[in-house]
Amino acid sequence: MSQLFDSYRSNYRDVVQSSIDFSGLPHSFFMRAKADLLRDLIAARLKSGMPDMLDAGCGVGSFHPLLCGMVSQLSGIDVSSASIAQAQADNPGVDYRVFDGIHFPFADASFDLVTTICVMHHVPPAEWAGFMGEMRRVVRPGGVVCVIEHNPFNPLTRIAVARCEFDRDAVLLGAGKTQKIMAGAGLRDIASRHFLLLPWEARSARRVESALSGLPLGAQYAAFGTA
Repeated sequence: MSQLFDSYRSNYRDVVQSSIDFSGLPHSFFMRAKADLLRDLIAARLKSGMPDMLDAGCGVGSFHPLLCGMVSQLSGIDVSSASIAQAQADNPGVDYRVFDGIHFPFADASFDLVTTICVMHHVPPAEWAGFMGEMRRVVRPGGVVCVIEHNPFNPLTRIAVARCEFDRDAVLLGAGKTQKIMAGAGLRDIASRHFLLLPWEARSARRVESALSGLPLGAQYAAFGTA
């Protein structure tokens, strides 16, 4: 997988955008929706202030500028050394490290919040439990693990994944499956929220999405649990 994403270091954003062009929306719309979701999650479950955060499978770090003011120390890991080099060049204030695909390069209980954003579907299913176990290992007691993934029950998501060059071997997993993996890793108070149902940023659209977040309708979902 590292070689696959090394080859997309310079055009990752363009490839992602081409897969969602049919929606008429820029990739930035989807990234802002994720940032808003994480902001709500931090406020609800990490009331002590700005957390130390790890982004597992961070790619070229294009999401990280949106986290300014939301987190204290931000770290990112990825199996693609070329992507990590690009991320370091673009975001010099972030602690980036190359991940060997098995062990996260951090000590136990290093972070308040550990996320992985649209990465699990690239991890072979046989390795899902181990990947989640590493997320659980590096999060502090009382901290939060959050998985953001594509919703396999949304037909437009299926189209986007089919159109994306580096998603050809993706194995999508629904919120229920992700929650079971999280429970198996020892997380508690596990819940999920679907989002990206409506293609507008207006407050009215966000309120409708919030009201329907428990239904598997949105293009993506977040599953989260407490350590």
